[in-house]
Amino acid sequence: MTRLPLIAVAGIALLAGCVAPAPDQADEPDTLSGSVTVLAAASLTDVFDDLADRFTAEHPGVRVVLSYGGSSALAEQILSGSPADANTSANEATMRTVTDAELGVDPVIFATNTLEIAVPAGNPGGVTGLADLADPELTIALCDPAVPCGSAAAELLDAEGVVASVDTLEEDVKAALTKVALGEVDAALVYRTDVLAAGDEVDGIAVPEAAGVVNRYPIARLVDAPNAAAAQAFVDFVLGEVGLEALQDAGFGAP
Repeated sequence: MTRLPLIAVAGIALLAGCVAPAPDQADEPDTLSGSVTVLAAASLTDVFDDLADRFTAEHPGVRVVLSYGGSSALAEQILSGSPADANTSANEATMRTVTDAELGVDPVIFATNTLEIAVPAGNPGGVTGLADLADPELTIALCDPAVPCGSAAAELLDAEGVVASVDTLEEDVKAALTKVALGEVDAALVYRTDVLAAGDEVDGIAVPEAAGVVNRYPIARLVDAPNAAAAQAFVDFVLGEVGLEALQDAGFGAP
């Protein structure tokens, strides 16, 4: 983590040969300040809201601004020059569009995720597994293939030979989940972490086949970060013990 120089003032010993003890590191003032803008995949909403609160508790001079959305849309914002400090993606391919443009610094995988079927509470459509997504009598939502949850869904369905009867393609996983929670669709393929975060609003149906399609989440400070020091500190925080524990509590897999 990059920090500004810290000037420590040591007391002068009254007796020759005596040196005042160094100040405790815990007493050192925090040198981070200002806003740090983090672009984050929509599936990270709940856990990153929590981590941002914990980070600012440790660094009260910093305000974390979180901007959530589909990973591909966030990458396009970066490529078009929208100012931001750090970026996450729900898959490695989308992050590569940022690093290939030399706009991201050394991405690190910090979490993994897999797909699960979400249905409205009580499962009124009687969905039991992946094959039911091909039933034209059911209303099905998927993420747009341009975003990681959509590309993962397409890979999974193709591998299992299921041709989904899709009624709506959503811009990100939260939008697909909202359709389920409101009862507007009978089922959607979303991340298991989103099913967990929704609580009683939806029911989840495990998809054992999804174990073969794992989304790996990278995080990186951006090259042109307006607040590079705070951005790197936030990245380090996510990669640290507190971040990894919070992610695992939210249902994400280990990197």
